[in-house]
Amino acid sequence: MQSSFLTTVFLPLALFIIMLGMGLGLTLNDFKRVFVEPKAVFLGLIAQLIVLPLTGFLLAMVFPLSPELAVGVMILAACPGGPTSNMMTYLVKGNVALSITLTAMSSLITVFTIPLVVNLAMQNFMGEAVALQLPFVKTVIQIAVVTFIPVTIGMLLHNYTPQVAAKVEKLVKWFSLFFLGLIIAGLLFKERDNVLGFFFEVGGVTLTLNLLTMALGYTIAILAKLDSLSAKAITVEVGIQNGTLAIAVATTLLNSPDMAIPAAIYSLIMFVTCGAFIGISNGLFIKSN
Repeated sequence: MQSSFLTTVFLPLALFIIMLGMGLGLTLNDFKRVFVEPKAVFLGLIAQLIVLPLTGFLLAMVFPLSPELAVGVMILAACPGGPTSNMMTYLVKGNVALSITLTAMSSLITVFTIPLVVNLAMQNFMGEAVALQLPFVKTVIQIAVVTFIPVTIGMLLHNYTPQVAAKVEKLVKWFSLFFLGLIIAGLLFKERDNVLGFFFEVGGVTLTLNLLTMALGYTIAILAKLDSLSAKAITVEVGIQNGTLAIAVATTLLNSPDMAIPAAIYSLIMFVTCGAFIGISNGLFIKSN
């Protein structure tokens, strides 16, 4: 994959708009939910911020990946859930409020953890061949510009112009899916001769990452005796990553489009697996709380 206008200009702009849309649906009460549902929020964050990266690391070690693709898997695993996870939680009839809270909290925390996880991954998988590093402070600022700042603007609009924010939010949610689809389609079309090879290279590891983390998230929630609605939310939050952010980190911050391949393939796979989860869970949980 080669950098292009799509990844260097359109991608950061699209990510900004997507995160703005997420902010339009957030209020301070979503952050206060940490104190209202501390157990569910704590377990969800543990699953996202610790279990997910550890699982990604183990899979990157097990599967026969090039150093760049292994780092790409870790970039994906280091990213938070995105607005898509909130929509999927709604469709799966899960705890949407918990999903929004987890997305908001993890988006704030991963601004700081992404450069740490990615740099450790590059040192481990690329060793002395590392020619790229994510400077911590600069990376935090860059990620904040396209995540924290638009979310804050969205929240301010929600607070001061709630009716306008509500109307715009509905449109932006669907635009989020459109932007993600357009970015992935553009990347894959540009490399259409290599698409099949990409699936062979990272299809197995990304599918395993997706299914395994969803299973782990669900298991953690059930063992902790959370209600089924919260279990669904955590399952989706761990299984639906912010692919747009992962692609942006790889192509814009690291200028390594090859590292974006796992995120692009994963973003296609996650819709299929999550769609299956929606169908199965809505059937299995008819008598849920």
